[in-house]
Amino acid sequence: MKETIHIYHTNDLHSHFEHWPRIRDFLLQRKAVHRERGETCYLFDIGDHMDRSHPYTDATRGKGNVLMLNEVGYDAVTIGNNEGITLSPGELSALYEEADFPVVLANLFTQEGKQPGWTVPEVYLTTKSGIRIGLIAATADFSTSYERLGWKVAGPRSALEAAAPRVTRQSDILICLSHMGSSEDDRLAEQTDGLIDVIIGGHTHHLYPAGREVGDTLVAAAGKWGHYVGEISLTFDHAKSKVVGATARVHDTETLPIPEDDKSFDRLLRQKAAELLSETVFLNPVELRGGWEGPTPLSGLFAEALLSHTGADCAMFNSGIFLGGLREGNVSGLDLHRLLPHPINPCVITLTGKELEEAYELSQNPEWPGIRLKGLGFRGEKMGAMIHHGISRGENGKLLVAGTAAEPDRVYRLATLDLFTYGFFFPAFKQARKEYFMPEFIRDVLAGYAILKFGAPPS
Repeated sequence: MKETIHIYHTNDLHSHFEHWPRIRDFLLQRKAVHRERGETCYLFDIGDHMDRSHPYTDATRGKGNVLMLNEVGYDAVTIGNNEGITLSPGELSALYEEADFPVVLANLFTQEGKQPGWTVPEVYLTTKSGIRIGLIAATADFSTSYERLGWKVAGPRSALEAAAPRVTRQSDILICLSHMGSSEDDRLAEQTDGLIDVIIGGHTHHLYPAGREVGDTLVAAAGKWGHYVGEISLTFDHAKSKVVGATARVHDTETLPIPEDDKSFDRLLRQKAAELLSETVFLNPVELRGGWEGPTPLSGLFAEALLSHTGADCAMFNSGIFLGGLREGNVSGLDLHRLLPHPINPCVITLTGKELEEAYELSQNPEWPGIRLKGLGFRGEKMGAMIHHGISRGENGKLLVAGTAAEPDRVYRLATLDLFTYGFFFPAFKQARKEYFMPEFIRDVLAGYAILKFGAPPS
C-alpha cells in the first residue's frame, strides 16, 4: 500500500503581515480538505517568522507572531536569527510560552550547555497509519551574537549530521527544518548521503519552485516575506517502509483567494502597536529633522548617544538609518520605532590609526549614498551619506580623532553599526576585533541618551 503525506511550509516571513491573511486562509482550507479526505497533512515554519522592524512584532516581542501560528495550527517550527538574536534571553525564553507547537532546535544551548526548556532537539510525528516521521532542525551560526546574549550555539550542519543517524533509526521518514541557508543545505544533503528524505530551507531567502534533488534528498524552499507557500508531497510505500516519491511546488500568494481582512489585517495590527507603544519615552525640546544628504542635528544627537553608550573614541554610521525626524514635544515608543525600525545593534571596532584612516577614506565613496541597501538588519531604503563624529581631516590633510592627529600604530575604538561588520563595505572590519552591544538596538541607545540629556517624562 502507498500513502501520500502532504506538507506545507513557510519561511522568512519577516513580519510581512500584508501577506498573512491569504497564507492563513489557504493553509486552513488545505488542512480542511486533507482532513475530509482522510489524508495526512503537516505545517512547518522554518524561522524568521518575526521581524522587529514591524511595530506589532516589536511591541509584543514576537508573541503576536506565535498566536498567528497557533491560529493556523502549525505542527512544528524552528527559529531564525530574527527570533534568536533580536530578543533578550528572557524574551526569547518567553516567546513560545503560549505556543501550541514544539520548537525544534539542535544547536542552541544555555551557558551550561543544556537544551533550553522551550526547545526540543527532535520531534516524532506519527500518522494514523503508523508512519513515524522524525524532525530535526538547526539555525544559522551567529555565534558571536548568541554568545554576547548569553547563549551557546553549535555549528548547525555538524549538529544535524550528528542527529540524522540517531533520529533516522527511530523514524520511517526524516525531515530537516533548516535555517542555515541554501549552500549549507546542499552540503548537509551530500554529507548525510540520503539519510534525510527532505530538507526544508530558509535564511538565504532562496526559492525553489519545484524543489531540488541533491542525491536522494529533496530540498525545498519558499523564498521570503510570504510571497510563496511551499507544498511537498511524499509517497510512502508501506511494503518497502520508505519514501518512493517526493515532489515540491510553491503557491504564489498573489494568486490565492482574497480574504475579507486582506487589506485591514496589517492596518489593525499597526493600530494595536500604536496603542502598545504610545507611552512617552522622553520630551524633545526642539524638532530634529533627519536627512540622507549629510549631518543633521538628529544625526549629531545619535552620534553623541553612540559615543556615550559605547565609550568609543569616534563614530561612523550611515544617515539612511533615519526614516524621518523627531518632532518637538512628547516622543513615544512608536515615534522611535518609526524613526529607527532596524534590528541593528551598536558595535565598537578596534582599529589602528592606519586602519581607521583606510576605513575613513573608503567611507567617502561617492556611490554609497545612493545604494539601495537590503538586508544586514537595515530596514530603510537608501544607504545615505556616511556620518563621521570625532573623526575628520585637518587642514594639513592629516586624520584627526577627537581633534588630535591620529597615530598610525595607536589603537582606536570606532563606534558603528553591526551591519558594517560583515565585510561588505569595509572588508577589514570582518577580521578586526569587535564588541557588540546587545540586546539593545540603536533606537534604544538614542532613547537612553535622550532621557539623560533631556530628562524623563513626568510619571
